[in-house]
Amino acid sequence: MKVAVVHDWLTGMRGGELVLEAILDLFPQAEIYTLLWDQGKLSKKIESRKIHTSPLQAVPGIARRYRYFLPMMPKAIESLDLGDSDLVISSSHCVAKGVRKPKGAVHVSYVHAPMRYIWERYDDYFGPGRAKPWVRAAAQLTRRYLQEWDRASSQAPRVDHLVSNSRFIADQVERAYGRPSSVVHPFVDLSRFREPRKPESFYLMVGAFAPNKRVDLAVEAFTELGLPLRIVGGGQDEAKIRGLAGPTVEFLGMRTNDEIADLFSRCRAFIFPGIEDFGITPLEAMAAGAPVIAYGKGGALETVTDQTGVRYRPQTAQALADAVRQVESGVSFDESACRARAAQFTRARFLSDFASEVRSAWLAAGKSPERLESALSR
Repeated sequence: MKVAVVHDWLTGMRGGELVLEAILDLFPQAEIYTLLWDQGKLSKKIESRKIHTSPLQAVPGIARRYRYFLPMMPKAIESLDLGDSDLVISSSHCVAKGVRKPKGAVHVSYVHAPMRYIWERYDDYFGPGRAKPWVRAAAQLTRRYLQEWDRASSQAPRVDHLVSNSRFIADQVERAYGRPSSVVHPFVDLSRFREPRKPESFYLMVGAFAPNKRVDLAVEAFTELGLPLRIVGGGQDEAKIRGLAGPTVEFLGMRTNDEIADLFSRCRAFIFPGIEDFGITPLEAMAAGAPVIAYGKGGALETVTDQTGVRYRPQTAQALADAVRQVESGVSFDESACRARAAQFTRARFLSDFASEVRSAWLAAGKSPERLESALSR
């Protein structure tokens, strides 16, 4: 029984890589296949596995410039030779699910999002002011090709079973591919957030400075309010966002997991102004007992409740500022309710539910249950 786990790229540890670690725990002998690997940037659990890369790995500086190679990624992922693998598990937000499975193999794809850059998030990455003119022009020229490839490569029998990371993404999968998918939510590491809560006056945001995160809205809102906001992270929009910030906005850069857990335990509330496929950071905030102020669309609707935070609309700095004013006016949230909500999204629950989806797909293909059980961890 040979298992291949396919991941878009290995350039750092983010939410998708935590899911990848969990999938690897389910299949202790699985090998990893990916477009490229920036060695030393991943956890030991990932880098201890045998890792196969595509021809893109040979491009000088690829770890910094891989996004520019988006039009080449379909051919690159199809070039990966999975040998005589019996089971293929892809963890995909871009092209991983487009890998060509060996004859007779079963392919289960865990979808973080339909090819994120060319479907419903296209304007976030390539809209006016979001990219250089030549990048926008290239995106416009290749968008239809990439959509057609993504739709075709996501059909049966190339992918036997689709599993989405949220109902929000399941709806996108239905629209993009015309196929239903099961839903298995990701998880939060509750063990990081056991410290008692000691709330202070500052608000907190944690995440990459990427277009879809809408860090700019948080900065604009708190500059207008004159309230303290601390932001952990960095990324492509950082220079632009710093230029919007008033004196009450503090940029903390990258911090360790322990430092972030401490900030969660002390913030007045966590700010989440973007549209996320699912969103782990709101769960981390709730696991620490902190309420969440989130834009009311996307994965946040499946995690943040009226008992654990405020969900606001529309997606504007003014609407976010109004939501913050609710908290400032005395609206409070119970710490135990926040922690209890996060506790519904455990790693053990993810492992159990995802293993059940794999079993269903395997048995539906007429395969021997004993062979699959021999490959699963005990």
